[in-house]
Amino acid sequence: MPRNEWGLLPAFLILLLTVSCAPRSSSQILPDAPASEPALSVLPSTPLPTRPAFAPGELVNYTAQSGDTLPALALRFNTSVDEILAANAFIPREATTLPQGMPMKIPIYYRALWGSPFQVIPDHAFVNGPTASGFNTAAFVESQPGWLKNYRAYVGGETRSGAELVDYVAVNYSINPRLLLAILEYQGGALSLPEPPARRKLLGLTRQFWDSHYLQLVLAANVLNNGYYGWRDGSLLEFEDEDQILLRPDPWQNAGSTALQYYFSHMYSGDEYNRAISPEGLHKTYVSYFGNPWQDSVELIPGSLAQPELLLPFPASQTWNFTGGPHTGWGTGEPFSALDFAPPSEKSGCIPAKPENFVIAAADGLVVRSRVDGLALDLDMDGDERTGWVVFYLHLATNERATVGTELKAGDKIGYPSCEGGRSTGTHVHIARKFNGEWILADGALPFMLSGWVARRGLDAYQGTLTKGGLTVIACECGDAYTAISGNYP
Repeated sequence: MPRNEWGLLPAFLILLLTVSCAPRSSSQILPDAPASEPALSVLPSTPLPTRPAFAPGELVNYTAQSGDTLPALALRFNTSVDEILAANAFIPREATTLPQGMPMKIPIYYRALWGSPFQVIPDHAFVNGPTASGFNTAAFVESQPGWLKNYRAYVGGETRSGAELVDYVAVNYSINPRLLLAILEYQGGALSLPEPPARRKLLGLTRQFWDSHYLQLVLAANVLNNGYYGWRDGSLLEFEDEDQILLRPDPWQNAGSTALQYYFSHMYSGDEYNRAISPEGLHKTYVSYFGNPWQDSVELIPGSLAQPELLLPFPASQTWNFTGGPHTGWGTGEPFSALDFAPPSEKSGCIPAKPENFVIAAADGLVVRSRVDGLALDLDMDGDERTGWVVFYLHLATNERATVGTELKAGDKIGYPSCEGGRSTGTHVHIARKFNGEWILADGALPFMLSGWVARRGLDAYQGTLTKGGLTVIACECGDAYTAISGNYP
């Protein structure tokens, strides 16, 4: 285990951790279920088993997965953090993320209609993280006979190829390009068919005027992230399929597989839905093109993950307004990973910031992406946005925005707040965190902390608070005196 993880584990448990970290194969459909449950066949003709009706509070076996937290596990298993801690005395109450592979017991309270336990893909194959490094989307698409290599669309001020569009969505939403390609192939034959299907909506997602193949992919990425991060924070526990049949993900599921279940529920039901999330569905397509992702032993989110020290995104001597509590890092809905800050101004709306009201680097880092749709500050300075800690900025003005390759120290000017780069009701900066490509939620086991101010979400997007010492500031787009915040407090 990494040195920053818990020193309270007895030697025999450490041995268990070592043994349990072996890579999973695609046939290990119920790796973390109680030993008394039957093994599953990967044959599509063999029905997947359902969970037994556990007695209230019955202890079941669970092996911690990447990114697991106690609050989310409590929600998934219909129990409480206190009960989980009582059953696992070695886990400290202040634990952030749990170590991948750690065996534990969870008191379960049965919910009817728990869904398929088959795990389609691991989380590292979902996010645009370390396992996506080195993958050349353009070269791969060009090597395939399908229609995607000839597809073009005008996006972001330029005409882009099919491969470039996949990468564009992969970077902005931070979703693995291999997964996006597998979905395009499974539903639209993008890698194998000479022409796309004749239907208007390639992926079956409905939104007015969003019928093009590119916009369908954008909708898909947004739905996928809503499923992934909803499962990650425990807020997505059930949803309905296309026929309005209630679906509840199996509590042993991982975030990546749940995201795909949620995604396919938007256009399929019955046998079509069950096949899509089975070993014969998207999983088979993914494996046929990219190999079995479960054979890659990757710790996407390590245990006891801690945020590095970060500054508020403006000079400490200034007072800005906290205008947006936890809300989406990119897209619509989840992940609630971002916060908004606006500079002082006598007028509202989209007006140029004063020369002294610039945005600063929250930490030492290397600028690895700088364009109208976002700037990425790479804190480990390896030049790859998909690895380690990254601070993401949006709505930075094009003029005087730091360029790719610029090395910055904490507090250095990185640009000016603006309304550029998406919808905005006024000049501000949007800031979020990623680790190994995964958006880190602004509230939860690892809350966003800037200059000692700790974020908490509200009942809805953009609502929430920042707290430091005895002072709590409530977010409001109004930008009044009650939203004022300073890096010099206290």
